[in-house]
Amino acid sequence: MAQRRIEVILARQLSNYLGLPVFLADPEGNLIFYNEPAERILGRRFEEAGEVPASEWEVHFRPTDPDGRPMPPEDPPLTRALRLRFPAHARLWILGLDGARRLLPTTCWTG
Repeated sequence: MAQRRIEVILARQLSNYLGLPVFLADPEGNLIFYNEPAERILGRRFEEAGEVPASEWEVHFRPTDPDGRPMPPEDPPLTRALRLRFPAHARLWILGLDGARRLLPTTCWTG
């Protein structure tokens, strides 16, 4: 448990120095952090939104495929990467917390 906390602290620190959006999720798929560039995508600062349980991702962000069709719960890249323990990539639309829809090329992997 202490090792995992250190890894999260280091990953958060690194992501704050990057200019690209970074989202961190725990092994259960809960969104546990996102950096400033990701805040512009999600439509809210992390300090305001906080962590998002995996069970609420679909409700908050309403992921759809590039054609606008709702994605089945097993299709988003994060879900596939966690389930298959292999990197997953997809383009998907999300609804930001500010109400704006955004197209995201997304790559997820597990460590």
